[in-house]
Amino acid sequence: LGDVYKRQSQKRLCGLVTQNVDRLHQKAGQKDVVDLHGRLDQVICMDCGVIVPRLDVQAWLEEKNPHLRNQSFQPAPDGDADMEMDFSSVEVPHCSTCGGILKPHVVFYGDSVDRRIVNVINSKVEKADGVLVVGSSLMVFSSYRFIRHAHASGVPIAALNQGVTRADDLFTLKVEEPADRLDAIIEV
Repeated sequence: LGDVYKRQSQKRLCGLVTQNVDRLHQKAGQKDVVDLHGRLDQVICMDCGVIVPRLDVQAWLEEKNPHLRNQSFQPAPDGDADMEMDFSSVEVPHCSTCGGILKPHVVFYGDSVDRRIVNVINSKVEKADGVLVVGSSLMVFSSYRFIRHAHASGVPIAALNQGVTRADDLFTLKVEEPADRLDAIIEV
């Protein structure tokens, strides 16, 4: 994706929407990123909406639950882990503002994307000369809706993706190559 970031610095890329929650695009140098499904480095209160860094919550958990430091577990790729232990003694943090329940600031299956995020992305689509989909099947509606919006607005859509996508019939161009073959679709 280095060429994509180069185009951003040349003002040829107006933004990037990612379904990832890991901030890798930002770490790679992308400046204008919309995190469609949120950010795993943040925690949000489900009651008042205050957002705090996940590291702050992690530090609190470690301070209040020192007995967890000696626990071993194997994390799964999605961040979950199976732990064989009694959780009844674990202290769970609450929102320091309202006492509400905290959760990772990500959109889980069944949740809705924040309306403000949807509006920002729709605005970017409406101003775009074209939309490029890289490495997404668009099977979840949260991303597919923007491709439908682009198509309905007459914005051309190109895709670089192996296999079937939910929007194959909406693409102006589809190149079935791995996502790291961006040169197959964009002039260098």
